[in-house]
Amino acid sequence: MSRTERYVLGGVALATVLAGVARYASGISEVLAFVLATIALAGLAWVVAFATEQLGERFGPAATGFMQSTLGNLPEFFVVLFALNAGQLIVAQTAIIGSILANALLVLGLVIVAGSNHARDGVMRFSPRLPNDTATLLLLSTFIILLAALAVGSHDLASHHIRTISIVGAVAILVVYGAWLRQYLTGGGGPGPEAAPRLAPVAAIVLLVVAGTASAFVSDWLVHALQQTIHKLHISQAFAGLVIVAIAGNAVENVTGIVLAAKGRSELAISVVKNSVAQIAAFLYPVLILVSLLTTTTLTFALSPVYAGALFGTALIIWQITGDGEATVFEGTALIAAYVILATVAAFEA
Repeated sequence: MSRTERYVLGGVALATVLAGVARYASGISEVLAFVLATIALAGLAWVVAFATEQLGERFGPAATGFMQSTLGNLPEFFVVLFALNAGQLIVAQTAIIGSILANALLVLGLVIVAGSNHARDGVMRFSPRLPNDTATLLLLSTFIILLAALAVGSHDLASHHIRTISIVGAVAILVVYGAWLRQYLTGGGGPGPEAAPRLAPVAAIVLLVVAGTASAFVSDWLVHALQQTIHKLHISQAFAGLVIVAIAGNAVENVTGIVLAAKGRSELAISVVKNSVAQIAAFLYPVLILVSLLTTTTLTFALSPVYAGALFGTALIIWQITGDGEATVFEGTALIAAYVILATVAAFEA
């Protein structure tokens, strides 16, 4: 482990301790507590990314991307779970949708810009299979979300059974995701010519366990401070979930994907980001719907029509841009612009 990485680990530990102090000490501003918890959550996400990458050096891009996405989404899972238990349904919904949109538009756009700038001819190249599979999984999830939005909006008979429809849909999507994952990991290939791991396997596993456990506590602290922060800063719950919580909870993909792309490791960079998009849409969201049956607030696929439309549009955009296995700075910039537009709309939502 390099000296810089040791310093970063120390900084993350300090940020986590300060976030805990801000949560339980009296007389500390809720806004400050929220900021510290956000920084700590992003730092813990980096630790998860670093430790997973060290383990993943022994495997191929498929397995490594899957591992990073799975463990990197732990903070997001806990944030949504605690938000549901606190009765903050809008924050929970927009945090999930925001994670999909942030990764599919903002992070993927930044990855493409970085990767295209690294390429000699200005074109980032990668296997088109994963992008196309991701678009299929995202469209499948969007399909039930659109149906739910239309049912609720038209007040038809199905609108009275959204909870049951969501449960059945969640199980069906999880079955599809499992079938895809088995196919994807089986055909993912072996290790590539990557750098040698700088961390022993035992040390990497310990880091993962510690960071994953700490992220659960920090997520609770963040949700606790969120409500007062929303009021004091006069921001909407939709913007808080769609932008602030989503970006903080997905710092793994924000940092890891961009750095890998800048180093010219296009296949792994795309794998990390695309795996996250597929996993949140076709695994995390359905799982949270089932888990929410045990919380005070039930999560369903019934979303605001604006977000249902945003998801459908996002699935089409990323399929069109990455489906051919090539992307340029122009296309990466277009993805970033789409996210900026969505964030602006969310700022004026309730």
